[in-house]
Amino acid sequence: MQGMSERQYAAHVGLSRGAIQKAKTAERLVLYADGSIDAAASDRRRAETTDPSKTRKPPAPRLKPVPEAAVAAVGDTLREQGLAVPAVGGGTTFLQAKTANEVLKAQERRIRLQKLKGELIERARALALVFRLAREERDSWVNWPARTAALMAADLGVEPAAMQKVLEKHVRAHLDDLAEVRPDFR
Repeated sequence: MQGMSERQYAAHVGLSRGAIQKAKTAERLVLYADGSIDAAASDRRRAETTDPSKTRKPPAPRLKPVPEAAVAAVGDTLREQGLAVPAVGGGTTFLQAKTANEVLKAQERRIRLQKLKGELIERARALALVFRLAREERDSWVNWPARTAALMAADLGVEPAAMQKVLEKHVRAHLDDLAEVRPDFR
């Protein structure tokens, strides 16, 4: 066989075997004496004789743009796990995105399991608990000078009212310093 078979030529041009048979019948293909297809000559003849308006063009793939936040999240997840992260503007490969997705699903399952086991609590509940504990601690310190001033004054041999006044001044100054500390629950 000198040239290509119908199947080989169909694969070569990306058409069905039936379309090649129709082109052969319409004499738009160049054949060798043994009936095989001369690919180069047939390509030229098909280009000359085919009406461009009747050719099917493969539809352009419609890819949605990926939001920058999603790409950044993939990079963050990969970085947290110690995996390779694409350079800025280098784009994320499908494999990297799939890996990040699997890591995120595993993290989500771990968190859900910890919550079911009672190892995790709601953020609002934790904030309320910390606030309540801090308030109790503050109230305890505010009341401490009144409870201990008389005992300390007796040990030092000073006036109890003066001792209470000095203690309250220093305790309130210390509490003001502590009030500057803001816990971050992010």
